[in-house]
Amino acid sequence: MEVDLGQLRMPCTCGRAHNITVKGVWIEEGAARRLYEMLTEGDLREFTAPVIVWDENTSEAVEERMEDVAEICQEICLSGKDLRADDRSVEILEETLPDETDLILAVGGGTIHDLSRYVAYERRIPFISVPTAATMDGFTSTDSVLFWKGEKKRFQAEGPLYVFADTSIFSEAPYRLTASGISQVLGRYICLADWRISHLVTREYLCEEICGMEYRAVKDVVKRLDDIREKDEDACERLMYALLLTGLATQMTGSLRPAACAEHQMAWLWDLEVINGSTDALYGEKIGAAALILEEYYSRFREAIEDGRCRVIPYEKIDPAYFREKFGLKGLYETILRENTPDPLLEVEEQKLCRVLPEIAEILEDIPSGEKLKDMMEEGGCRQTIGQVSLSGQMVREALELAPYIQRSLSFLRLSKMLKISEE
Repeated sequence: MEVDLGQLRMPCTCGRAHNITVKGVWIEEGAARRLYEMLTEGDLREFTAPVIVWDENTSEAVEERMEDVAEICQEICLSGKDLRADDRSVEILEETLPDETDLILAVGGGTIHDLSRYVAYERRIPFISVPTAATMDGFTSTDSVLFWKGEKKRFQAEGPLYVFADTSIFSEAPYRLTASGISQVLGRYICLADWRISHLVTREYLCEEICGMEYRAVKDVVKRLDDIREKDEDACERLMYALLLTGLATQMTGSLRPAACAEHQMAWLWDLEVINGSTDALYGEKIGAAALILEEYYSRFREAIEDGRCRVIPYEKIDPAYFREKFGLKGLYETILRENTPDPLLEVEEQKLCRVLPEIAEILEDIPSGEKLKDMMEEGGCRQTIGQVSLSGQMVREALELAPYIQRSLSFLRLSKMLKISEE
């Protein structure tokens, strides 16, 4: 399928013009061939020094289908062992990339894309996205998430000029990567609920059209989970579309709101190892575990609101000493303090929050129950529990406490600090 970007750019009922920098997105069998044709005869033929960036594992897995493209490009093959999106890998790529390079082809998953788009931005050259697994939702992002000098940071980066997602490549990726992508898609239920609640409480900008598109894309994936496991090409294309749409939505809104909130904050907390040790879990797997934890937490408040057992309590601004205590040992104090200045809860009016509690409960009702989410993850072959992502159940409470401070976006998790559930 060719994604209709023109439709996404059309005037919107939200009143904002939606800008998308990507010129074309193809999700289809033979997309690699289309890329070759564009490099030799089409809109990309003006580039005279294109370079493929991939790792050893990807190169070995897709070299046959990318053979024609590889013949007309230089290649940089990074070591597949312990490859990480960090400052050291950026340095290696920058030192290896020829000075004459005028186009980067990022062929791989999230790590290759984060490195490539960052270096493309620094070099002021375009890059092409060639996803080799439907594992994450950042292929069309204009940000790079990198571990920089030991700290996980988000950097301005180059959005892809085109995306060529070849079904015959990404549908054959190790299924654990695909299941991680499914978990990312299911995490959207939390993300969109958080966005809608923040809009309700603070009048933060919200585009209902984008929310609707994302919900429909999620539902299309949920309908085809069995088919995705069977590597049905149409079903796998639906999954890839849902992942790419999220990145496009961030371009359309100019923010991360359509892509991430409490579920990402929790996964990011675990990545930073503030309360846990090292884990080999994929980021999407952490998103899935976080979504299940948050659904249970959110449902407790929803039920309390519906039963009249939830009340608003006065909010006191956090003492910076709290951030120093919780994040200082990891060297994150200054970063966390910046993320929480000003404190987003200071924008919330207590009286208004009281009035809209029933509407908040209605929004939370749209999140599938924990049982349904578990069924979806089971059907999709996803890892579900915190134990399956190599984390301890004892750290759930602390994760719920600290996660909303990781990024400034107002989530219901953060808002719950102004709520108290009365005992029955």
